[in-house]
Amino acid sequence: MDYRTEAPPILRDFLVYHETIQGHSRRTVDEYYLDLRNFFRYLKQSKQLVSKDVPLDDISIADVDLDLARNITLTDIYSYMNYLSRDRGLNNTSRARKVATIRSFYKYLTNKAKLLEVNPVQDLDSPRLKKSLPKYLNLEESLELLDSVDGKNFSRDYCILALFLNCGLRISELVGLNKTDVRGDQLRVLGKGNKERMLYLNDACQRALENWLTERDSLTLVDQNALFVTLQNRRRISTAAVHKLVKKHLAAAGLDSSQYSSHKLRHTAATLMLQNGVDVRTLQEVLGHDHLNTTQIYTHVDNEDLRTAARANPLSRVRQKKKPEKEPDSQ
Repeated sequence: MDYRTEAPPILRDFLVYHETIQGHSRRTVDEYYLDLRNFFRYLKQSKQLVSKDVPLDDISIADVDLDLARNITLTDIYSYMNYLSRDRGLNNTSRARKVATIRSFYKYLTNKAKLLEVNPVQDLDSPRLKKSLPKYLNLEESLELLDSVDGKNFSRDYCILALFLNCGLRISELVGLNKTDVRGDQLRVLGKGNKERMLYLNDACQRALENWLTERDSLTLVDQNALFVTLQNRRRISTAAVHKLVKKHLAAAGLDSSQYSSHKLRHTAATLMLQNGVDVRTLQEVLGHDHLNTTQIYTHVDNEDLRTAARANPLSRVRQKKKPEKEPDSQ
């Protein structure tokens, strides 16, 4: 699939903008294209712009232009959301992502390309999402995970887990690390949207990196740049390989590997930092979040400080009196 050749100009310009200016990954941009392609297929079908005998997945969007994009209403989009829920069985999270894509497309047409004077989806509501707290390991479980590491890949795997648990890296950031990104007690990380950030390495991470680099530098590598490589083919480690090793060591530590993942180790790092005095704005910088509200979910996790605050209220020591015996009915 190549959106540059398949998408009509009005969609292609939006997608190129996100890939080149916003720095979104090709995978993310491809998902935007699929979302918009499906939306405009449905729109053409619902407005009877194609024969009713043509299956939705066979409808061409090559003729989608500004006139069609301009003449949509919120009713059209809510009808599309209903179709996704009823006929496609998509849950609220999946439908909310598609709403976000449509909203982003029309924001581009209005604010960036200046092709629309009025944004027809300005008041578009997203499906209500159930808020869930992030799963994470507590300190004892984190220590057990690190203690469980063993085997021929010990130095590499221990270093990877240490960086996840101490720095809160995304898996894409970890596999993308180069040796030159390690700069003394700092680590250069390339995050979402190709945004760089510098993280300070604590003593545990520095020791883990030193041990791994000693072993790594003794290998004959195919990829000389990659910080983490597989010992089998000496190339940059893949996200699939990292997922596999994380699951392996979770199981070895007696932890439920079906409940935790590399991303849960990122949650763990964030939670442990917050519980031990790191303020939420600093945590935002560490995690590479664009918006503070993304980071603030960690302020709602189980926090001993909240327990302490609850106990500090002098009313916490008040004991309830026994329920008085029922008096005879005087009436």
